[in-house]
Amino acid sequence: MSNTDRDVLYERREAIVDAHIRAEAVDHDVNAALATFTRPRYDVPALGGVVDGAAGVNGLLHALLGAYPDFWLRETARYRSEKAVIVECVFGGTQRGEWAGIAPTGKPMEVAAALFFLFEGEGLVCERVYFDHATVLRQLEVE
Repeated sequence: MSNTDRDVLYERREAIVDAHIRAEAVDHDVNAALATFTRPRYDVPALGGVVDGAAGVNGLLHALLGAYPDFWLRETARYRSEKAVIVECVFGGTQRGEWAGIAPTGKPMEVAAALFFLFEGEGLVCERVYFDHATVLRQLEVE
């Protein structure tokens, strides 16, 4: 692949990542977030692993946005790799509903995270999310 072709591919991938982040963390539009995937899949090790397929990802995102209706994300850095776009960020919100087995606390949380948007060609096939769940639990006062 030429450098020009690689740059075009990376730009297309980053546009998909931008659309995904906007749908999820700005517009809170689950359908638009799902539409950014060619194969919807989330891998969230802090919460127990992989959610695969449109129905599972739909449920995960609705649960997240239901629990944190003011969910937000602030990007702090971005990197390109051969198979991924990697985003460092801080995300947060106020817990208004049950999330990951935790009853609503009404408390805000924010946590640093690394998001790995994994691609096959131009197709987004997985978002892998790394964050420190203990930090979230401390802020929600449910240690």
